[in-house]
Amino acid sequence: MTRLGESVARASALLTADLSSDTTVEKLLEETGSRRYLDLTDLSAKEQAELIAARTVEVLPGVDQLAERIEERRTAGRGLRIKLGIDPTAADVHLGHTVPMIVLSRFQRMGHDVTLLIGDFTAKIGDPSGRTAERPPLTDEDIAANLAGYQDQVRPFFDFEKVSFRRNSEWLAPYTFPELLGLLAQVPASHLLQREDFRKRLAEGHGLTMSELLYPVAQGLDSVALECDVELGGADQLLNLQMGRKLMELRGQRPQLVVTMPLIEGTDGTGAKMSKSKGNYIPLSAPADDVFGKIMSIPDRLMAPYLRAWTEWTDSEIDVVKARLEDRSLHPMDLKKVLAGEVVTALYGVAAAMAARAGFVAQFSKKSFTDVETLPEVDVAEHGGESVAAVLSKVLEFQPSASAARRVAKQNGLRLVIETEGGQESAVLTEAQAVRPLAEVAAEALAGAGVAADAGSVYLKAGRKIARLRGL
Repeated sequence: MTRLGESVARASALLTADLSSDTTVEKLLEETGSRRYLDLTDLSAKEQAELIAARTVEVLPGVDQLAERIEERRTAGRGLRIKLGIDPTAADVHLGHTVPMIVLSRFQRMGHDVTLLIGDFTAKIGDPSGRTAERPPLTDEDIAANLAGYQDQVRPFFDFEKVSFRRNSEWLAPYTFPELLGLLAQVPASHLLQREDFRKRLAEGHGLTMSELLYPVAQGLDSVALECDVELGGADQLLNLQMGRKLMELRGQRPQLVVTMPLIEGTDGTGAKMSKSKGNYIPLSAPADDVFGKIMSIPDRLMAPYLRAWTEWTDSEIDVVKARLEDRSLHPMDLKKVLAGEVVTALYGVAAAMAARAGFVAQFSKKSFTDVETLPEVDVAEHGGESVAAVLSKVLEFQPSASAARRVAKQNGLRLVIETEGGQESAVLTEAQAVRPLAEVAAEALAGAGVAADAGSVYLKAGRKIARLRGL
């Protein structure tokens, strides 16, 4: 059995245990957290390729071809040449930026040769990927300032001591105009203009500069200079990465394989990509308690993609907890605390993660709603015949519509909280229960908890909004 297989076997027993237990969670974080440093050289070429592919959007031309290239290089006594290019466009790094770095770390621990390419030349052009307007180019001073703190922020996810650093100004700055014209004569203009963001900008009458148009060519020349086997990039970089394949072929080189990474949705659950401009991000420099709290605020539906993006869990382990959520042997809140602990562990260690967990529980999970005087109230005698979703939308105005309220339930964000002298108990409401009369659902929840209607207080909770039920 491989070292990773042994770790998965140990973690599997913990994943089927009580994940509300601090002892269980601490053991789990120690096990899965240690995988960030686990030697993966004992994996077969096929296993390596599959482990990489499990965290990607695409591997082009295919996973089998990646496995074949790994085996070929291994037979020749060396690893793949892997490249990740970074344009230092901002000084602050958030969790979304770490996704390709985590996969790059896996390649590194598999024994491959990793190059981190600093796009000091292309940063002066401005990568147009995913933009609807021109991106301002950076000055040398901007680039120096942005690079200054990058390594320290990303270091928890990547070993910078085992990587080669290159700057693309080494080969792009001396590139002559005749050389460029000769190259462009072999690149169809349609390849450069087929980008969706370019077409959208032109259709809306916005500008498109020649420097932006040539950006993919400049990035492709990086792959030529480094003779890459594999290049990593975000899913929005696909056309740039494919240009690398095209230019390598024109230069008589074996085209690189392309590995694209998912663009991670922000913490607000609106579907927008995590970004500083939208305020839906988690800074890597944030304190442990803040990181933990931000993770705890995400919609339940983001737990699985976040587990894939930022942990070393395998797909089989994620499937285990998803099944437990479905059969209700695992509460979503307990899994979210584990996820938050995983992220904090990566940044600050297990001890800090457990301290943040304890702080969150003390501040929120055990908070009594009985002492809160300003909560809105619902008179069940008056509105008990209406569906839970209708009460949330029409009476409380917690949701814009009944259908929106049902979506909250579908994401496990709708629940009844019952408080007695003995403590607090939460019952997650299903989408089917959301369309049933409030009085019936509340009565069933009380009966299920073994609590008489007059023996405790009942609250309706939708996401982070809470209302007191009276008249039960």
